[in-house]
Amino acid sequence: MHRPDLDTDLDETLGALTDLVRAGKIRYFGSSTFPAHLIVEAQWVAERRGRERFVCEQPPYSLLVRGIEADVLPVCERYGMGVIPWSPLAGGWLSGRYRKGTETRSRRADRIPARYDLSLPENQRKLDAVEQLAELAEQAGLTLIHLALAFVLRHPAVTAAIVGPRTLEQLEGQVGAVDVQLSDELLDAIDRIVPPGTTINPVDAGWRAPHLDDPRSRRR
Repeated sequence: MHRPDLDTDLDETLGALTDLVRAGKIRYFGSSTFPAHLIVEAQWVAERRGRERFVCEQPPYSLLVRGIEADVLPVCERYGMGVIPWSPLAGGWLSGRYRKGTETRSRRADRIPARYDLSLPENQRKLDAVEQLAELAEQAGLTLIHLALAFVLRHPAVTAAIVGPRTLEQLEGQVGAVDVQLSDELLDAIDRIVPPGTTINPVDAGWRAPHLDDPRSRRR
């Protein structure tokens, strides 16, 4: 279930998915980009109403998008849920393609300017962090891609990372990350660049609570 729809009751959603499991149409189901409080609510509803439960969560997670460390990852560990992060390369930002002094255009950037437009200060901050992380990777004898993927895989709550290579060359540049071991010193250096629980550009979090855009909730 991709991104929660707060207008749809969770019990109704879990009920429909439970019917599919019990009819043999699917084996399991999971959530994607759910905030921690809805992950907990879904577990509570499943227990109280006798529904099947979400067995995994698919959140955004990368060196630049660490917000889920504050709550989603601990909650998933608590409930024994698998975690399969999407965009571990931060939508290409950690592929080595986006560097200072390099002009990069893509259909993705044209489609989602809030995440790529370098005139925005939050994206400039991402670029600054990428430069520092790239230097850190070089000092450690790693590619930036390997550093980024190994970082995501290192978290004890993470089951696997979703990668999206489009070519064999890209795949070969990514698969070796599974064998990379990051030292505690290297992890501490990463934390100094992007502190734990920090998402540099909030848009990259993948979901924004609709209440924040409701004038009544904002008291104006």
